[in-house]
Amino acid sequence: MSSTRKIIEINEERCDGCGQCAVACAEGAIEIVNGKAKLVSDVYCDGLGACLGECPQGALRIIEREAGEFDPAAVEQYLEERKKAREAQHPAPACGCPSTMIRIMAPKPAGADLSSGSQRIPSALTHWPVQIRLVPAKAPFLKGAHLLVAADCTPVAYPDFHRDFLKDRVVLLGCPKFDHAPEYIKRFEEIFREADIQSVTVLDMEVPCCSALPVIVKRGMDAAGKKVPLEEIVLGVGGEILRKNLSAG
Repeated sequence: MSSTRKIIEINEERCDGCGQCAVACAEGAIEIVNGKAKLVSDVYCDGLGACLGECPQGALRIIEREAGEFDPAAVEQYLEERKKAREAQHPAPACGCPSTMIRIMAPKPAGADLSSGSQRIPSALTHWPVQIRLVPAKAPFLKGAHLLVAADCTPVAYPDFHRDFLKDRVVLLGCPKFDHAPEYIKRFEEIFREADIQSVTVLDMEVPCCSALPVIVKRGMDAAGKKVPLEEIVLGVGGEILRKNLSAG
């Protein structure tokens, strides 16, 4: 059944595919398809406009048009089916690889590079796992930690990642473009509730999809009712630091 009601409209010419609106939509009504935000179905959009304030390009607005009625039951079923599809695509590995086992490692000393005679920078990694979706909220290495939430591409782009960013921090890696933002928000909410996190540094790239990462962390923090100092460091595609954004949490 349809009627004239309020519903979201997306201006694709303005949309840069950052994905912040998809993060803000708890009903999953918006997805990023081929680099643009798309309304999945009229019945998933409640027309309340929670996504409006998250769009940096002003590509969203609420209009009135003929549309199917908002259906909470359909939303619940859709979100459950999407969750099952993700779990089917990313089943828990049956092996003992580091990404599935909690492991805490001692800091490594610097070593000599025998090929050049220079000093080798030691690894600053102190724990496994490192992927956001694999780290349990009660992992012992999270207690009282200074978090480094890094987009997957940043260690490749920035050559001194271990020395300048990872040292004395607990790292969580993820990609807001290819992974599921609501799942990330829930995981960060659990982490902020369980662990006495001291500070958060978000390291991301200048590309639009990466700009959703600090939003995800902040939404998880807000859901947990916590205020933790947060700094965003944005890298250029060439690996240079473009800017730093400070937040009180």
